[in-house]
Amino acid sequence: MPTTRELLDEAAGALRASGIDTPRLDAELLLAMAIGVGRTAVVAHADAPVGADAERTFRTAIDRRLEGEPIAYLRGLREFRGIALAVDARALIPRPETELLVELALAELVRRLAAPGAAHGAAPGAAHGAAEARPLRVADVGTGSGAIAIALAVALRARGVTPEALDILATDISPDALDVARDNAVGHALGDRMRLMEVDLLPPLPVPATGSADAHGWDVIVANLPYIRSADLATLPAPVRHEPALALDGGADGLAVIDRLLERLPSALDGHGVALLEIGADQGTSIGEHVAALLPGWSCRVHADLAGLPRVAVVERMVELPA
Repeated sequence: MPTTRELLDEAAGALRASGIDTPRLDAELLLAMAIGVGRTAVVAHADAPVGADAERTFRTAIDRRLEGEPIAYLRGLREFRGIALAVDARALIPRPETELLVELALAELVRRLAAPGAAHGAAPGAAHGAAEARPLRVADVGTGSGAIAIALAVALRARGVTPEALDILATDISPDALDVARDNAVGHALGDRMRLMEVDLLPPLPVPATGSADAHGWDVIVANLPYIRSADLATLPAPVRHEPALALDGGADGLAVIDRLLERLPSALDGHGVALLEIGADQGTSIGEHVAALLPGWSCRVHADLAGLPRVAVVERMVELPA
């Protein structure tokens, strides 16, 4: 009966030889999954024997990893901004880069919720009574696993924001991805804090919040839409090629799907609304050009990620509309 050390050394060597970036870590995670313990237990008990069933499960997982399958799909989960999300081949794996989009969106939502008169969706800085009280409306477009919407809902719940103050709609064109998002929302007890809808980008008209008869535009739109050029898909690393092409393919220039959302913003966003869009690291200039062409009179600011690369475009009207 092999020990954990023997299995780990063998697997890590095979993963390293195949060019896997984190061979030892991947081996430890997969062995821990096969045994049914935490990774620290595997590391701490290097001389412990591994049973036949666990060894068989482990070797199968290593073979799949050698074929390029992402470690997140093999484990069936991915941590994102401190929360655990179920993931599989039906939806894109949440990336650390997307956490910047969540942080910027969260800051925007907290600002709007805290501003005088804005707790229920009025323009930030407006006087009390300047707008009818209503929930702040947020749309997560192309939600995939639900990572962004769930991370926002969890963070705002922790800050004491009530379900009545916030209406979150998560959309996706893929029913399979929405099934993943639905499971994750249920797993984090968010049934009263977010809704899911199968639709291309956004519904034709904003869907009124539960119990409301009005249909204002969205206050905040967040989106991590496909932004990889079609010609580049075949050159992606093997793990990425296992992810849904629908969630990756951004057309000839990588901005085809984002452009379609930009065209919808004038009617989709509230007069004081804002859209936060994740972009590719080489699209910092082109996104500004696309906004200028498609949305005259709108502004586009680009935020860089921790690596200093363009990552999130913030798009909104430059001139405030009359109240």
